[in-house]
Amino acid sequence: MNSDKTKGIALFILAISQLVMALDYTIIFVAMPSLGNELGFTTNHLQWVVSAYSLTFGGLLLIGGRLSDLLGRRRMFIIAMGLFGLGSLLGGLAESQLMLITARGLQGLGAALLSPATLSLIMSNFKEGKERNRALGIWASMGGVGMSLGLLLGGLLTSYVGWEATFFVNVPIAILVIILAPIVLKESKNLSAAKGFDIAGTISVTLGLLLSVYYLIQAPAEGWFSKSTLPFVMIGVVLLISFVVIEKRTKEPLISFQMFHNRNLTGAALTAFLFSASFGSLYYFLTLYTQGVLEYSAIESGLSFLPLTLSAFVGAKLINKMLSSFGVAGTIGIGMGLGIIGFLLLSRLSVTGSFIEKTPGTVIIGIGQALVFTTMFIAGSTGVSKKEQGVASALISTGQQIGGAIGLAVIMAIISASLESNSSSMEMMLPSDLNSAVHIAFLISAAITLLGILVAFVTLKRPNQINKEEENTNITITH
Repeated sequence: MNSDKTKGIALFILAISQLVMALDYTIIFVAMPSLGNELGFTTNHLQWVVSAYSLTFGGLLLIGGRLSDLLGRRRMFIIAMGLFGLGSLLGGLAESQLMLITARGLQGLGAALLSPATLSLIMSNFKEGKERNRALGIWASMGGVGMSLGLLLGGLLTSYVGWEATFFVNVPIAILVIILAPIVLKESKNLSAAKGFDIAGTISVTLGLLLSVYYLIQAPAEGWFSKSTLPFVMIGVVLLISFVVIEKRTKEPLISFQMFHNRNLTGAALTAFLFSASFGSLYYFLTLYTQGVLEYSAIESGLSFLPLTLSAFVGAKLINKMLSSFGVAGTIGIGMGLGIIGFLLLSRLSVTGSFIEKTPGTVIIGIGQALVFTTMFIAGSTGVSKKEQGVASALISTGQQIGGAIGLAVIMAIISASLESNSSSMEMMLPSDLNSAVHIAFLISAAITLLGILVAFVTLKRPNQINKEEENTNITITH
């Protein structure tokens, strides 16, 4: 376990796991028109192909971190990758809307168990200091890169193989990771933790989030005060309030609210929410633009995202220098600022646009995305004890996943109200109307991103504050 070669393989499977989780959020976007037509989805219901993954991922992350601590990070990593691979297999075999959405939910469950285990394994398999910082940097950067790479790969696979291949591609990766994990990763668990599970808290927060976002998705089509939608959000809100009450009273809470006293963790979770609500929705609406307005094929649409993918790699390379010069708040602020510029450029796309017209905005956004994604995990770990690192990571990832689902639903709702049209009929819009809808989406994303800058500078501590706190509390900054 101590050889550089073995550690290199360990880092490879941990990084590839992070890459696959991020990639699977976006790889489906380019394939959605094809699978939507084949399985009979409307645009409104097609959101659930995205939201089923995001909500299950976000809703179960906290219990995933808890299970990882109690049962062992390596064991949970292997089980989670197995579930993720099974969900991918079922997704590729899906012949109905229900089966596909169920498969996406199973992928989300696997990802929810996988994500906190992956970060904890980095903490236990790599020495504190330069070695661990390098491993964490590579692991986190794979998230930003994966979101961009998914679009390119989705286009290639959908065009040359079929939309089913966007699911099947995960299966051999899952098998390889499951084989290598017991060989190159050492087991770790929180031996001091009580052997308890907060089942009530898990059920209340997951169902509460699911019902609330279901309302946001369906209300624009069926009415905000419709009998078919309003009860869902009312029950959802009650369940989320119940979650808070349960967590305060249970002996073994899913999450201790005292953790939110850590400004960096709170700020990172909020940043992750706003980042995913803005940057995360980019892929959905750019795909609508390229395929619905410009009438690109799946392969042309996928290739049009190549500049975004390459710029994300460039952004990942800049992170260490940016952190040294500007700290976490400054780096996130700059990344979000680049996002605003990119979104404003994209809000000027024309009906007769071209690859060249779209490129400047996507390149700028790609760099900003990589800066924010990696840095928000680094920020969230600051001042958090080693035994709470898994929960801290889960909180940030929860903000990210739920932000993506809610952000997309809210933007769709605003578009529907602004254009006085039914969001479920977007696939029937004329190119000019669809182009206007995409413009609105990018302007909303720019506004959300601006809010992200404010949150970063208000909540995240400056480097001198962190150093002073570290001296006083003797807590090591592990990222």
